[in-house]
Amino acid sequence: MENATLREFRATDTDWLIAQHGTQYAADEGFDDTFGPLVASILAGFNASHDPACERGWIAQQGDKRLGSIFCVRMDDSTAKLRLFLLTPEARGKGLGKKLLATCMGFAREKGYSGMQLWTHESHKAACALYAKAGWTLTESQPVHAFGCDLVEQTWIFRF
Repeated sequence: MENATLREFRATDTDWLIAQHGTQYAADEGFDDTFGPLVASILAGFNASHDPACERGWIAQQGDKRLGSIFCVRMDDSTAKLRLFLLTPEARGKGLGKKLLATCMGFAREKGYSGMQLWTHESHKAACALYAKAGWTLTESQPVHAFGCDLVEQTWIFRF
C-alpha cells in the first residue's frame, strides 16, 4: 500500500493484535478459540521482557488504521525468530507483506543474527510463497491437529 507506514509495536497494540489474530484465523482457517490465548501469551512475554537491543515488533498502518504486524525475537545468540506476521484482508496483495518481511529481516541482519526461523502452516499459501521468494527454506513439515483443525505445520529457516 502506497501510503502505509511501519512503526514500532507499542503495548497499546496488544488487544488489537490478539483480536485480529483470533478473528482472522477463525474466518480464514477455521481456528477455534484456543488460538487467541496463544497469541496473548506471546505478546505478554514480549511486553514483559523483550530486549529492544535485539528484538522488535512493527505495526503497519495507514493513517490511524492498523493493517498488520511482524515481530523479530531472539531465539538464541545467532538465530532470530519471526513471529506474529499478520495482514488484515484489505491490506493483502498490495506489497505490504513484502515490506514488513524485508524490515524484519533487515533488523535481524543489522543486529548480527546469522539466521532466522519461523513456524507457520502450509495453508498460508501467500505467506509461504513470500518466504520462498525472499530466500527462506522449508526445513520441516508435519501434519498436526491444532486449534480445532487438521493442519500441516511448517518450519522455515533463512541464513544471512
